[in-house]
Amino acid sequence: MAEQSPESGSRARPAVDVYAMLRARILDLQLPPDEKVNIDALAREFGVSQTPVREALSQLEGDNLIIKTPGKGYRTTQLLDMAELRELFEFRLMVEPWAAGVAALNRLSNPARMLQKSLSAFEAGTENATSVRHLLVAHDTHFHDSILSASSNQFALHAYRATHCHLHLFRLHRADDRGKQTVDEHRAIVNAIAACDTDAAEAAMRAHLIGAYHRFAEAFSQEGGGDLRVPPPAQLC
Repeated sequence: MAEQSPESGSRARPAVDVYAMLRARILDLQLPPDEKVNIDALAREFGVSQTPVREALSQLEGDNLIIKTPGKGYRTTQLLDMAELRELFEFRLMVEPWAAGVAALNRLSNPARMLQKSLSAFEAGTENATSVRHLLVAHDTHFHDSILSASSNQFALHAYRATHCHLHLFRLHRADDRGKQTVDEHRAIVNAIAACDTDAAEAAMRAHLIGAYHRFAEAFSQEGGGDLRVPPPAQLC
C-alpha cells in the first residue's frame, strides 16, 4: 500500500521542520538518551508522512545524535561519559587555542568583527527570552566554528566538526543557563583577536575551554573527575 501524505487532503498542513524539532527534543532530553524512536508515532504527531521523519533521523545520525541498527531501527545516542568528556576537551585544548592564535595573526581577514556581531546578536536575542538554551547552543557552535574556519586549515576544521561537541555537551548539563560566563569568555577572545594579539587570543581560548570543561564536569561529580589532565580553574591565574 502506498504511503499516504497528510498534505494530500483538501487543505495542506503548514510545513514543519522535522529535523529542527527532533534535534531540539534530543538536546532538551525530551527524547531521552538511548531511547528507541517511534517513526510512525512522530509522523502522526507532526502531521507528516514517515518520509520527512526518516530524512530527519538520517540527518541526526550524521550529527551523532541518532544511531541506526539494522533490524532494530533508530535510537537516540547515549550521553558522553566522564572519560569521553575529558578526551573531548583535551582534543579541543590542542586545536582551538592554536586556531584562535592563527585568527589573531591574520590581519587581512581578521574575523573579530564577525565574532562581535555574533555576540551582539546572541545578547539581543536573550533580552526577552525565558530560556536561552537553544540560542546559546547556536551561538556557541557558530562562534567556535568561525574561529576554526578562520585558520584556513581544512583538516583541523573537519576534525573539529566531526566531534559535534556542542550538540553533545549541551545535553549534559544546564550550566550557565543565561550564557553570561560564556559571553564574557567569548568577549575576551574577540578582543584579543581584534587586537591581533596571538598570545592573548590563545590564552583567552584556553581559559574559556577550561572554564567550560569544569562547568560541564559538574554534571558528573563535585570533584571534577579526579585524574583529569585539564587544569583546574585556580591554575588560570
